[in-house]
Formats: sequence, structure tokens, C-alpha cells
Amino acid sequence: MLTGKQRSKLRSMANTISPTVSIGKSGLTGTVIKSIDEYLEAHEMVKCNILEGAKLDAKETCNQIAEEIGAEFVQAIGRRFVLYRQATDPDKRKIEI
Repeated sequence: MLTGKQRSKLRSMANTISPTVSIGKSGLTGTVIKSIDEYLEAHEMVKCNILEGAKLDAKETCNQIAEEIGAEFVQAIGRRFVLYRQATDPDKRKIEI
């Protein structure tokens, strides 16, 4: 569980990155979840974009993904959301919070 200060730091870091995963009209598929999981393992933080064709709510979608893959909800603004998960290998950790 992230504290308020940790979440705030992650939010400020997320402002500088662009969305790397897009969720289309197919919705939340296994492939999308797998790609988010792999990206988190490599980079620890991912910003996702929900395209206009998809009838999904960003906050609900983010919380659902976080629950499935063991990540932390950072923020959801409009059709974008950010997830964080600390790398399991201490040598691969890139973000210090």
C-alpha cells in the first residue's frame, strides 16, 4: 500500500511519461493485462490510455487491473491512468520512493 507522499511522488514522475499501453474497443483482454504486467516488471510504472471507442471508466479499469496483477493504483485522469509495482528483483528497481 502506498502512502500519500509516495503516491504524490509517483504522480509527479508520471507527468513526464507518455502513455505506453492503449486499451481499444475490445476492452480489457488478457493480452492487454499481460502486456501491462510485462511492462511493469521491466519499468515499474506504466501509463495507460483508454481510446474513445472503448466504453470503460479509467478508475474502475485501473483498479481491476491492479487487483489482477498485484499493482498499485497511482492516479486516473480523464481517459488515462497510472499503475505502479515495485520490481521483485532488487537489481532491477529503477524508482526509489
